[in-house]
Amino acid sequence: MCCIARTAVPFVALSLAAALAVPSMLGAGEPAPAAVQEAAAPAASAPMTCTVDPVHSMALFRVHHLGAGKFWGRFNDVTGTFVFTPGSAEGMKFDISIATESVDSGNDDLDKHLRSPDFFAAKDFPKMTFVSTGASKRGDGMYELKGDLTMRGTTKPVTATLEFCGMADMGRGPKAGFEATFTVKRSEFGVNYGVDKGAIGDEVKIVVGLEGGPKAAK
Repeated sequence: MCCIARTAVPFVALSLAAALAVPSMLGAGEPAPAAVQEAAAPAASAPMTCTVDPVHSMALFRVHHLGAGKFWGRFNDVTGTFVFTPGSAEGMKFDISIATESVDSGNDDLDKHLRSPDFFAAKDFPKMTFVSTGASKRGDGMYELKGDLTMRGTTKPVTATLEFCGMADMGRGPKAGFEATFTVKRSEFGVNYGVDKGAIGDEVKIVVGLEGGPKAAK
């Protein structure tokens, strides 16, 4: 016992010295390691209501073009709120709005066509919306999210695979992220251009990436 005690004293002293040295090694202005950042995240015991950060959120869509490639486009203006408790589907809610005018294919002429009545009819229908109706847990960080998608004045139920991407506080307040993936038939929403001859696919894959916190990032 005496030998163990003598050995433990310097070990404790070295451990204490190492712990005290961490702040000086990090530097006053440097971010903490990931483990420290995660520990600083808000407690997961209560629901967290988040405002979507439009700078770090977007909606992507993918459709088969001319029976050949899979074409990707995106919407840049995504807003709304979500409520969740990490690790639980209870009380989970999403209310998301997408500005159709913000469609972005990387080509100005194509963007004008996509905003036209052939596709999203942005002037008549400036917003697409998704409002969740229920959620269930499907695994570690994975959920099944049900809700109503409204596009061009038509509302249809959809089911999305929802991934909880993480939550942390990096010095700008707590932030949380989700990614939702689902598929729709655009003809069911009145977007029929190119469907009859198979020039453009009917099924559209949609991926929505969301980041938010109690206040939207500046």
